Amino acid sequence: MNQSPATTNVSQSRPWGKIIAWAALLLLLTIVGIGLIKAQRGQLAVGDMAPNFTLTTFDGQEISLEALRGKVVLLNIWASWCVPCKEEADDLETAWRLYRDRGDVLFVGVAYSDMDTKAKAYLKSYNTTYPNGPDMGTRIYQLYRATGVPETYVIDRTGKLVYVKFSPFQSVAEIQAAIEPLLK
Repeated sequence: MNQSPATTNVSQSRPWGKIIAWAALLLLLTIVGIGLIKAQRGQLAVGDMAPNFTLTTFDGQEISLEALRGKVVLLNIWASWCVPCKEEADDLETAWRLYRDRGDVLFVGVAYSDMDTKAKAYLKSYNTTYPNGPDMGTRIYQLYRATGVPETYVIDRTGKLVYVKFSPFQSVAEIQAAIEPLLK
């Protein structure tokens, strides 16, 4: 039985179609699997090493967590559109002004999913003087496995996470209570 050229071409092209379909399915399953693994890791917890990041601030300064070893770092993830962030903004700035001259404490603000103009206007409206920068591509937000804003992470001198707050601070005293034990 002779096969026509059209029949031969169809039967030869089918294996490539199947291979491509299987490769696409395998890629999709890999992506879903990675997402599930990340989701199961959960949030960062006290005692975990703080993930390193580099942040370029709104005024062009580059801050690397690794370069801050030896200092206590308060990392605050916020957004200009976040109402609870506004509730803690004054307290964060007041606390920062208590510590800024020491040299061994640094507050770092990370503007999550925000337009630069709105984030800068927010910072200006609260007279914020500690370093802040945009989280380009939500990279830092994802590194810290954040789930909302505001979220605050206090990191000790060795880079270990010692305090995590998944809601706004209620007072300057609450912020001090998270930092003071690390200064002894």
